Amino acid sequence: MSNLSIKCLKSEKIESGACHGQFLINSLRPGQGITIGNQLRRVLLNDLGGVAISAVRIAGISHEFSTIPGVREDILEILLNLKEIVLKSKTQTPQFGRLKIQGPAVVTADLIQLPSTIEIVNSHQYIMTISTSNIVEIEFKFEYGTGYKLASQSFLEENENYLQLDAIFMPIQKVDFKIENVYDNRNSLTERLLLDIWTNGSISPNEAIKMAAEITIDLFTALLENKATNSQEEVKSKTSSLSIEPYTNIAIEELQLSVRAYNCLKKAQINTVGDLLQYSPEKLQELKNFGRKSADEVFFTLKNKLGIILK
Repeated sequence: MSNLSIKCLKSEKIESGACHGQFLINSLRPGQGITIGNQLRRVLLNDLGGVAISAVRIAGISHEFSTIPGVREDILEILLNLKEIVLKSKTQTPQFGRLKIQGPAVVTADLIQLPSTIEIVNSHQYIMTISTSNIVEIEFKFEYGTGYKLASQSFLEENENYLQLDAIFMPIQKVDFKIENVYDNRNSLTERLLLDIWTNGSISPNEAIKMAAEITIDLFTALLENKATNSQEEVKSKTSSLSIEPYTNIAIEELQLSVRAYNCLKKAQINTVGDLLQYSPEKLQELKNFGRKSADEVFFTLKNKLGIILK
């Protein structure tokens, strides 16, 4: 391990601004290659954050199944094109951008007016074509996050003019690694790890592997510095409370209810099984649009999946 080293073998930009890098980690003891490779791959794919368009507001549009007069694409096609825009940002706070253009015109990502903290990587990404002299106006909301966020509803609650998008924040597209055995003159065995990283262009592969290493170091440093709690009674009380009601924190998504029943529960701010158990069968049926059929479905699912019988 004293001769452990990392070397960048390849760094290149590919189509649409995406990047690929290949790294070599030398002088690993047998078995360490798979450990380090798996750890870096998991962190790269799960823990690195990025910026994406999370919502848009289009002038004159009331829902995602509309069309814009004079525009070749419908709203759903435009939203899909917007999801392909790759962004990088200097801040993690929500930001807003704007697009106002009069046709006829081919609209690409470089026409979006952005705050100074945000930059578009694939500026030539196609959005739509305006075939008439109509004016199209769109406002964008940019958010920072990790992983991805599904559009749980068509409109944001605070403003019904905003349409939500499925936001993909992860800057890493793909990670591969392989391990090779190396024998020296004394026939001693060491391993070397070849790591390939593809990013969307918002960060370079060199930055990505550095961030992944820092996250890993911070994680294990926190474990080393963590002080065990001396209060055994507190631990016992938490353990007993969890064992008594292990299902209270289960999200209602896990129940796999029908769309109608699920939407009614979510509108009533019932997000977990614990929230659901606060309602009696009679009170549950008083929810808006929640009829006897939906109630029977909930009772049946609770009984068969979790063994819970509402009295």
